[in-house]
Amino acid sequence: MARSARAVAPVAPDRLAAPKLKPSWQDLGMVARWKLIDEREGSAGYLRVVARRYALPDGTQGEWDIFGPEQTVAVVAITPRGEVVLARQYRPGPDTMLDEIPGGAVEAGEDVAAAARRELLEETGYSGTVEVIAQTWLSGAARTRRFAALVRDATRVSAPQNQAGEFCEVTLVSLAQFREHLRSGQLTDVDLGYLALDHAGLLLQ
Repeated sequence: MARSARAVAPVAPDRLAAPKLKPSWQDLGMVARWKLIDEREGSAGYLRVVARRYALPDGTQGEWDIFGPEQTVAVVAITPRGEVVLARQYRPGPDTMLDEIPGGAVEAGEDVAAAARRELLEETGYSGTVEVIAQTWLSGAARTRRFAALVRDATRVSAPQNQAGEFCEVTLVSLAQFREHLRSGQLTDVDLGYLALDHAGLLLQ
């Protein structure tokens, strides 16, 4: 069993928060570690994997597994009170609960800023003005271009609108706590978090 991630201490909710429109997954007790039923070789269809065959410079041939969606985006959302909005959720790969930067896949034909706004709203119920501020690659074996987005005026406008298979709990942390969380490594998209703070001039405060 994986060791539970160190929880990031929440701070007081945003005073601008709107009333909940419906019970959240947190209220229903569904933000928790999942029970593993079984495991098999192969893909469940969420991540596309292909084998590419290349002609190599020395005249030989080689095959490489290439995986991942075309584009993803992670959104560092900061409220007017200087709190960072995170989405606590179970992550099947690490097999543990993580306080994550909201984000997800950019759909085919979707604008990256629009995807950032959609993912932030779905996972947290927050919205605001989106800046797409950086991009990088997932890995040498992935086709995925990863974008970092920044929202400086994040305000809660609705209850989270989690999609099928998503069970998120909204957590607000101070900027100091967020920097410590990035240093801990107990989340994905650490690099995108640092890029967003650097762009906002908040990295070294």
